Amino acid sequence: MSKKLFLFPGQGSQEIGMARDLFRDDEHFCSLVDQASAITGEDLRTLCLKGPEKKLMQARYLQPLIVAVSLGYLRHIQEKGVKADFVLGHSLGEITALAAAGVIDNKLAIAISAKRGELMDAAASLCSGGMMAVLSMESIQVSALINKLGLQNKIFIANENTPNQNVVSGDIFALDDLSASIAQAGGSSKKLHVSGPWHSPYLRGAYERFNAWVEPIQFSKPHVPIIFNATAKPESDPLKIKKLISLQLCQSVYFKQCMEYCKNQKIDKILEIGPGRVLAGLARANGFMQGVDVYSVNNLRGVALAVA
Repeated sequence: MSKKLFLFPGQGSQEIGMARDLFRDDEHFCSLVDQASAITGEDLRTLCLKGPEKKLMQARYLQPLIVAVSLGYLRHIQEKGVKADFVLGHSLGEITALAAAGVIDNKLAIAISAKRGELMDAAASLCSGGMMAVLSMESIQVSALINKLGLQNKIFIANENTPNQNVVSGDIFALDDLSASIAQAGGSSKKLHVSGPWHSPYLRGAYERFNAWVEPIQFSKPHVPIIFNATAKPESDPLKIKKLISLQLCQSVYFKQCMEYCKNQKIDKILEIGPGRVLAGLARANGFMQGVDVYSVNNLRGVALAVA
């Protein structure tokens, strides 16, 4: 029997003009964007469609927009009767996954992602930090280079995405030093278009404030298993789920391990639902190859193709 995984992207998958087809005549989607605009005090429809990119990259605006876009296409998938056997979000995508699994509703997902982005921006303003993708190196090799340079208190592995693709987070000047060392070791690196050192101890303050803010919010038990970045396995206890989505702010995203769990569940259909196609590529790089259908549902045409 076929098993389906719904994947939800996080920051880095955005582009100016995303969800243009949803803005045309999807009233539910537009209501979510209007809600996010009211919370942030910014016209997010115009920002999403026209930019500028530098402003769009700010977490307090970008995070509720990405969640709204993902939820917009998810609703069209669900209306066609397609259901997930598992859901998984990458970083911010976990908030979308909570809504997809019935832990929270769509409006609460927008509110949570907006607060998350606000607190992350505030934490980023207190340091000079960024993120960098490291290619063609395993995480143990990256850690060894960080230690060799004596940067273990300035740079941290933020994402383990595939066996040979990791993301580090930390001080921007230290990232330059690490990049040079990576090149000498035969690897390659690329700075990411993010506004802070996400998933690192630099976000400890954001974690503490977010954890306190989300604590009184009512969560329900998921009606479909959610695989969490912090543990690479499902969790159904609402109180533990709150802790996991909070901890994720200041610790690593174990996406590679999440993908390994999915392979063990014999998943054979993957739908990446939301802007971009980053996670579809990561799924293939994690071994979902022959016999596994992978779809990028980033427009209404993608919805039709995935449903068909």
